[in-house]
Amino acid sequence: MLNILKSFLKEGIKTEDITPYNEQNIVIYKKLPKHLKGSLNIRHVDCRSCNACEYELTALSNVFYDIERFGIKFVASPKHADALTITGPITRNMYKPLLDAIQNTPNPKVIIAIGDCSIDGALFKGAYGIVGGLKDINIEPHILIRGCPPHPRDIISGILKGFD
Repeated sequence: MLNILKSFLKEGIKTEDITPYNEQNIVIYKKLPKHLKGSLNIRHVDCRSCNACEYELTALSNVFYDIERFGIKFVASPKHADALTITGPITRNMYKPLLDAIQNTPNPKVIIAIGDCSIDGALFKGAYGIVGGLKDINIEPHILIRGCPPHPRDIISGILKGFD
């Protein structure tokens, strides 16, 4: 035990420096609209996707991507949200709850479509239980993040660049 302590004191901590993967995102973060006061609360709405996009959204909260360093966090109610993230094709069962979530989000709200399915329905378009994507129900998202599923870095960059 004493040898481990001696080597630690002699060599120091053997980890990499924690630096943002993209300095441009830090610059964009500092330009977030003033009404957000340096934070962005997001409510996620899953319109019945395959869960690939949800896995990537969950990865945003881990220590590697750490979306909270940009002041972005997920909230449980659309009434507390500044933005809505929508994943998956819109099913018949989720059409009304999605419209309710959009209506209950206070203005000014930002709608973020994550993944190809939420934008235009992608490979699920035309299926029996699918209404389509946001464009099919005449909701124009403010930020489009394409991919199937999009990488967590693309999600962070897309959100921050949407406010640039």
